[in-house]
Amino acid sequence: MSSIPPAAIVAVEHVFKSVTDSAGTLDILQDIDFTLGERETAAIVGASGSGKSTLLSIVAGLDTPTSGTVKLAGEDLFAIDEDERAALRARKVGFVFQSFQLLGNLSALENVMLPLELADRRDARKAATEMLGRVGLGQRLNHYPKVLSGGEQQRVALARAFVVQPALLLADEPTGSLDFATGEQVMRLMFDLNRELGTTLVLVTHDRGIAAQCERRITIEAGRVGFDDQGV
Repeated sequence: MSSIPPAAIVAVEHVFKSVTDSAGTLDILQDIDFTLGERETAAIVGASGSGKSTLLSIVAGLDTPTSGTVKLAGEDLFAIDEDERAALRARKVGFVFQSFQLLGNLSALENVMLPLELADRRDARKAATEMLGRVGLGQRLNHYPKVLSGGEQQRVALARAFVVQPALLLADEPTGSLDFATGEQVMRLMFDLNRELGTTLVLVTHDRGIAAQCERRITIEAGRVGFDDQGV
């Protein structure tokens, strides 16, 4: 088993993932092994179908490996039950998705307040208002997702993810639904918040330009991992 640095936020140890159906067994991930420390940024890259999103889901504890271990802030995700994993995610993890995943019946402010309210934060409204101001939406607090542009919706999603000050932020193709210029603005904001709040950032992307901005590139090819840690 690999040695885990004391400050490791994520430790993925010899993770395999296979699925079996009538056609046989498909090996999606094979012996994935890496650690990420506090404040590190990493991009998971690879061809479509290579297992990038599966790996991200396993790191989040949303999917279960066939074998292997994933530790989040020292906690073995698969040695605890689903309720305990959900509670750990609520405390430690933020998510940003390509499709934004905002609740349409809630305003921008209410969407950002939601994870704070679930955590019984008494300052939920104040903290959410401040974070929306930080992402440039201080004048859009009471607007609903349907009247916000794609870029604005993704900034609400960023605010919701970062407002809990997570130890780990997981982003799955965060610019995939945005035009180039808007995507660049969103990524600048994501990296700025990452530096300011000291969050470890792991993102799945097809964009090599975005990947090059991360300190580490984790390339998935045929279910196996390779690294390019020449950060920029």
